[in-house]
Amino acid sequence: MTTTHPDHATGAEPVTLTSPRPVDRPVMVQGWRDLASLHWPYDPGLVQRLLPSRLRVDTLGGAAWVGLIPFHMQRIRVPHLPPLGRWSTFPEINVRTYVVDPAGRRAVWFCSLDVPRLVPTLVARATYGLPYCWGPSSISRTGDVITYRTSRRWPRHDAGTRLAVRVGPAIDDRDLTELERFVTARWSLASRHLATTMWADVDHAPWPLHRTEVLDCDDTLVAAAGLPAPDGEPLALWSPGVEVRIGRPHRLRP
Repeated sequence: MTTTHPDHATGAEPVTLTSPRPVDRPVMVQGWRDLASLHWPYDPGLVQRLLPSRLRVDTLGGAAWVGLIPFHMQRIRVPHLPPLGRWSTFPEINVRTYVVDPAGRRAVWFCSLDVPRLVPTLVARATYGLPYCWGPSSISRTGDVITYRTSRRWPRHDAGTRLAVRVGPAIDDRDLTELERFVTARWSLASRHLATTMWADVDHAPWPLHRTEVLDCDDTLVAAAGLPAPDGEPLALWSPGVEVRIGRPHRLRP
Protein backbone atom coordinates (compact mmCIF):
# COMPACT_ATOMS: atom_id res chain seq x y z
CA MET A 1 0.00 0.00 0.00
CA THR A 2 1.22 3.50 -0.83
CA THR A 3 -0.06 6.43 1.19
CA THR A 4 0.67 10.03 0.30
CA HIS A 5 0.14 13.52 1.65
CA PRO A 6 0.50 16.87 -0.14
CA ASP A 7 3.98 18.19 -0.86
CA HIS A 8 5.55 20.53 1.67
CA ALA A 9 8.54 21.53 -0.46
CA THR A 10 7.81 23.19 -3.79
CA GLY A 11 8.17 20.64 -6.57
CA ALA A 12 9.02 17.78 -4.21
CA GLU A 13 7.74 14.26 -4.70
CA PRO A 14 5.00 13.04 -2.33
CA VAL A 15 5.92 11.27 0.89
CA THR A 16 5.04 7.59 0.49
CA LEU A 17 5.13 4.61 2.84
CA THR A 18 6.76 2.46 0.16
CA SER A 19 9.67 3.30 -2.10
CA PRO A 20 8.89 5.16 -5.34
CA ARG A 21 12.20 3.77 -6.68
CA PRO A 22 12.42 0.07 -5.71
CA VAL A 23 15.97 -1.27 -5.47
CA ASP A 24 15.90 -4.49 -7.49
CA ARG A 25 19.68 -4.88 -7.72
CA PRO A 26 21.14 -3.80 -4.38
CA VAL A 27 24.87 -3.50 -3.86
CA MET A 28 24.43 -3.90 -0.12
CA VAL A 29 21.88 -5.54 2.18
CA GLN A 30 21.62 -4.92 5.92
CA GLY A 31 19.22 -5.07 8.85
CA TRP A 32 18.29 -2.02 10.93
CA ARG A 33 16.98 -3.32 14.28
CA ASP A 34 15.87 -1.90 17.65
CA LEU A 35 15.73 1.59 16.16
CA ALA A 36 14.83 4.66 18.22
CA SER A 37 13.95 7.88 16.42
CA LEU A 38 14.05 11.30 18.11
CA HIS A 39 13.39 14.47 16.09
CA TRP A 40 13.46 18.17 16.91
CA PRO A 41 12.41 21.20 14.81
CA TYR A 42 15.13 23.61 13.65
CA ASP A 43 15.37 26.88 11.77
CA PRO A 44 15.74 25.82 8.10
CA GLY A 45 18.48 28.40 7.56
CA LEU A 46 20.65 26.82 10.25
CA VAL A 47 20.34 23.40 8.65
CA GLN A 48 20.80 24.66 5.08
CA ARG A 49 24.30 25.87 6.02
CA LEU A 50 25.35 22.23 6.45
CA LEU A 51 24.25 21.18 2.95
CA PRO A 52 25.88 21.37 -0.48
CA SER A 53 24.44 24.00 -2.81
CA ARG A 54 22.56 21.49 -4.99
CA LEU A 55 20.41 20.28 -2.10
CA ARG A 56 17.80 22.23 -0.18
CA VAL A 57 16.57 21.39 3.26
CA ASP A 58 13.16 19.70 3.36
CA THR A 59 10.67 21.28 5.74
CA LEU A 60 7.33 20.58 7.35
CA GLY A 61 5.35 23.18 9.24
CA GLY A 62 7.98 25.78 8.41
CA ALA A 63 10.71 23.81 10.23
CA ALA A 64 13.60 21.62 9.27
CA TRP A 65 13.72 18.40 11.30
CA VAL A 66 16.90 16.93 12.79
CA GLY A 67 16.95 13.36 14.03
CA LEU A 68 19.01 11.39 16.52
CA ILE A 69 18.69 7.76 15.40
CA PRO A 70 20.34 4.89 17.34
CA PHE A 71 19.85 1.31 16.20
CA HIS A 72 21.47 -2.11 15.85
CA MET A 73 23.06 -2.62 12.44
CA GLN A 74 22.87 -6.33 11.61
CA ARG A 75 24.47 -8.56 8.99
CA ILE A 76 25.83 -6.02 6.50
CA ARG A 77 26.57 -8.02 3.40
CA VAL A 78 26.90 -8.00 -0.36
CA PRO A 79 23.98 -9.85 -2.00
CA HIS A 80 24.58 -13.61 -2.37
CA LEU A 81 27.57 -13.50 0.00
CA PRO A 82 27.56 -14.26 3.75
CA PRO A 83 28.05 -11.49 6.33
CA LEU A 84 31.48 -11.08 7.94
CA GLY A 85 30.61 -12.18 11.45
CA ARG A 86 31.01 -9.55 14.17
CA TRP A 87 32.40 -7.07 11.64
CA SER A 88 28.97 -6.83 10.06
CA THR A 89 26.83 -6.42 13.21
CA PHE A 90 27.19 -3.49 15.62
CA PRO A 91 25.37 -0.51 17.17
CA GLU A 92 25.10 2.70 15.18
CA ILE A 93 23.79 6.15 16.03
CA ASN A 94 23.35 8.85 13.42
CA VAL A 95 22.40 12.50 13.30
CA ARG A 96 20.40 13.27 10.19
CA THR A 97 18.15 15.73 8.43
CA TYR A 98 16.08 15.71 5.24
CA VAL A 99 16.74 17.20 1.82
CA VAL A 100 15.28 17.65 -1.66
CA ASP A 101 17.36 17.45 -4.85
CA PRO A 102 16.87 19.57 -8.01
CA ALA A 103 14.54 16.89 -9.45
CA GLY A 104 12.29 17.01 -6.36
CA ARG A 105 13.41 13.68 -4.91
CA ARG A 106 13.46 13.49 -1.13
CA ALA A 107 16.37 11.96 0.79
CA VAL A 108 18.19 11.66 4.10
CA TRP A 109 21.29 13.74 4.72
CA PHE A 110 23.60 12.35 7.39
CA CYS A 111 25.44 14.86 9.57
CA SER A 112 27.31 12.06 11.36
CA LEU A 113 27.17 8.29 11.90
CA ASP A 114 28.92 6.76 14.94
CA VAL A 115 29.83 3.06 15.10
CA PRO A 116 32.25 0.92 17.16
CA ARG A 117 33.88 -0.77 14.13
CA LEU A 118 36.80 1.02 12.50
CA VAL A 119 36.89 -0.96 9.23
CA PRO A 120 33.24 -0.25 8.27
CA THR A 121 33.88 3.38 9.22
CA LEU A 122 36.74 3.67 6.74
CA VAL A 123 34.93 1.72 3.99
CA ALA A 124 31.76 3.84 4.23
CA ARG A 125 33.75 7.06 4.14
CA ALA A 126 35.66 5.86 1.06
CA THR A 127 32.73 4.46 -0.94
CA TYR A 128 29.67 6.54 -0.05
CA GLY A 129 31.35 9.64 1.34
CA LEU A 130 29.34 9.27 4.54
CA PRO A 131 30.72 11.00 7.67
CA TYR A 132 31.20 7.87 9.75
CA CYS A 133 32.94 8.21 13.12
CA TRP A 134 34.39 5.59 15.43
CA GLY A 135 34.01 4.97 19.16
CA PRO A 136 32.65 2.45 21.68
CA SER A 137 28.87 1.98 21.54
CA SER A 138 26.32 -0.27 23.19
CA ILE A 139 22.63 -1.17 23.21
CA SER A 140 21.01 -2.87 26.20
CA ARG A 141 17.43 -3.85 26.96
CA THR A 142 15.56 -4.55 30.18
CA GLY A 143 11.90 -5.35 29.52
CA ASP A 144 10.49 -2.52 27.44
CA VAL A 145 13.32 -0.08 28.29
CA ILE A 146 16.19 0.21 25.78
CA THR A 147 19.38 2.15 26.48
CA TYR A 148 21.76 3.38 23.77
CA ARG A 149 25.27 4.73 24.47
CA THR A 150 28.17 5.93 22.34
CA SER A 151 31.37 7.91 22.94
CA ARG A 152 33.19 9.21 19.85
CA ARG A 153 36.94 8.56 19.64
CA TRP A 154 37.76 9.29 15.97
CA PRO A 155 38.17 11.54 14.07
CA ARG A 156 37.78 13.71 17.19
CA HIS A 157 37.05 13.06 20.87
CA ASP A 158 34.25 15.55 20.90
CA ALA A 159 30.83 13.96 21.28
CA GLY A 160 28.64 11.19 22.62
CA THR A 161 25.15 10.28 23.71
CA ARG A 162 23.22 8.39 26.36
CA LEU A 163 19.61 7.69 25.52
CA ALA A 164 16.98 5.55 27.24
CA VAL A 165 13.47 4.97 25.88
CA ARG A 166 10.44 2.95 26.92
CA VAL A 167 8.73 1.21 24.01
CA GLY A 168 4.99 1.78 23.85
CA PRO A 169 2.12 0.45 21.74
CA ALA A 170 2.36 -0.22 18.02
CA ILE A 171 0.98 2.36 15.59
CA ASP A 172 -1.25 1.40 12.70
CA ASP A 173 -0.05 2.95 9.42
CA ARG A 174 -3.42 4.68 9.10
CA ASP A 175 -2.85 6.46 12.42
CA LEU A 176 0.57 7.93 11.60
CA THR A 177 0.68 11.70 11.82
CA GLU A 178 1.88 13.84 8.94
CA LEU A 179 5.16 14.49 10.77
CA GLU A 180 5.69 10.81 11.59
CA ARG A 181 5.40 9.98 7.91
CA PHE A 182 7.68 12.86 6.96
CA VAL A 183 10.61 11.75 9.15
CA THR A 184 10.37 7.99 8.57
CA ALA A 185 9.35 7.45 4.92
CA ARG A 186 12.65 8.26 3.21
CA TRP A 187 13.87 6.30 0.20
CA SER A 188 17.25 7.78 -0.74
CA LEU A 189 20.42 9.04 0.89
CA ALA A 190 22.60 11.90 -0.26
CA SER A 191 26.23 12.57 0.67
CA ARG A 192 29.24 14.63 -0.33
CA HIS A 193 32.27 12.73 -1.67
CA LEU A 194 35.38 14.27 -3.23
CA ALA A 195 33.56 17.56 -3.91
CA THR A 196 30.72 15.66 -5.63
CA THR A 197 27.16 15.23 -4.35
CA MET A 198 26.38 11.51 -4.33
CA TRP A 199 23.02 9.74 -4.30
CA ALA A 200 21.83 6.21 -3.54
CA ASP A 201 18.31 4.78 -3.38
CA VAL A 202 17.14 2.75 -0.39
CA ASP A 203 14.31 0.22 -0.22
CA HIS A 204 12.62 -1.72 2.58
CA ALA A 205 9.20 -2.66 3.90
CA PRO A 206 7.20 0.08 5.64
CA TRP A 207 8.49 0.76 9.13
CA PRO A 208 6.60 -1.03 11.94
CA LEU A 209 6.44 1.86 14.44
CA HIS A 210 5.67 2.20 18.14
CA ARG A 211 4.89 5.14 20.37
CA THR A 212 7.87 5.78 22.64
CA GLU A 213 8.62 7.56 25.92
CA VAL A 214 12.03 9.21 26.33
CA LEU A 215 13.36 8.44 29.82
CA ASP A 216 16.83 9.97 29.46
CA CYS A 217 18.61 11.91 26.71
CA ASP A 218 22.08 13.35 27.28
CA ASP A 219 23.48 14.13 23.84
CA THR A 220 26.29 16.16 22.29
CA LEU A 221 26.29 14.53 18.83
CA VAL A 222 23.81 17.05 17.39
CA ALA A 223 25.87 20.01 18.62
CA ALA A 224 29.04 18.38 17.23
CA ALA A 225 27.36 18.34 13.81
CA GLY A 226 27.30 22.14 13.83
CA LEU A 227 23.81 22.81 15.17
CA PRO A 228 22.49 24.21 18.44
CA ALA A 229 21.83 21.55 21.07
CA PRO A 230 18.29 20.11 20.83
CA ASP A 231 15.67 21.98 22.84
CA GLY A 232 12.31 20.75 24.06
CA GLU A 233 10.57 17.41 23.88
CA PRO A 234 11.33 15.44 20.71
CA LEU A 235 8.99 13.49 18.48
CA ALA A 236 9.90 9.98 19.66
CA LEU A 237 9.28 6.66 17.88
CA TRP A 238 10.71 3.15 18.02
CA SER A 239 10.79 0.24 15.58
CA PRO A 240 11.82 -3.42 15.85
CA GLY A 241 13.37 -2.84 12.42
CA VAL A 242 13.46 -3.73 8.75
CA GLU A 243 15.69 -5.44 6.18
CA VAL A 244 17.19 -2.84 3.86
CA ARG A 245 18.43 -2.91 0.26
CA ILE A 246 20.79 -0.12 -0.82
CA GLY A 247 21.36 0.80 -4.44
CA ARG A 248 24.60 1.70 -6.18
CA PRO A 249 25.83 5.22 -5.36
CA HIS A 250 26.11 7.63 -8.26
CA ARG A 251 26.71 11.30 -8.89
CA LEU A 252 23.66 13.43 -8.47
CA ARG A 253 22.26 14.08 -11.92
CA PRO A 254 21.36 17.62 -13.02
